[in-house]
Amino acid sequence: MSHTPMRRAAAVAASAALVATGLTVGLGAGTASAAECNQSSTASKNDISTWGITHNYSKTVSATQAAPGTLVTYTTVVSTTGIGNPYVNTINDIPPVGFGAPVKATVTAFSVGIPTGQHEAEVTPSANGDGWKVTSTGWFVNSGNPVTLKTTYKVPANAAPGSQITSRGTGVAGTVGVGTELPNLTACFTVRIPNPGEAVLSVADGTGTGSAEGQLSSTGSISDVLGDTITNVINNGS
Repeated sequence: MSHTPMRRAAAVAASAALVATGLTVGLGAGTASAAECNQSSTASKNDISTWGITHNYSKTVSATQAAPGTLVTYTTVVSTTGIGNPYVNTINDIPPVGFGAPVKATVTAFSVGIPTGQHEAEVTPSANGDGWKVTSTGWFVNSGNPVTLKTTYKVPANAAPGSQITSRGTGVAGTVGVGTELPNLTACFTVRIPNPGEAVLSVADGTGTGSAEGQLSSTGSISDVLGDTITNVINNGS
């Protein structure tokens, strides 16, 4: 029976311990200025179509830093400053280039029930161009009741530590005044090296977090590089 996965996991754990002691390996990964990476952004709309009411939009990513193979959630909020009753029937979230389909999505909106008020429900997004949209017959919106979409994605396994990943825009549709395309409503996070637990889990589920087996790559994490080396030592000594 092959023990490669167990050996690999042990190697990653050992390499992470080496990292914790202060051992570093130069990987040549470039890092852009942190000032350019904004975790959230906002936009507003107030024109003849909104009847004097300002419609506000925001988008935020759940973490300033995330490792390859982990999950990040984008929160999009649609709100107004007035007591009118526009309805939102579509929100289209456009993730960063290279991301797969959402692993989970929820919408929090006003509904009549027990109790009446804001309720969160899981929804199923569908592909819509470069994005993933959720739809309804109409989510009620006023100054006290925004509509909130949370869309969760897995960070690609080949995301390079030190790189900055910015989502693409957002589209909203609904009754008069609500509909708009917001290509600059984005959110950004920086890719970090996996911590020991994340590195071991990624090996266990087969996602991988860095360079390919036996290769030294600028996209590989420190734990991957050292893990490969220690794995070879273990294999050669067995």
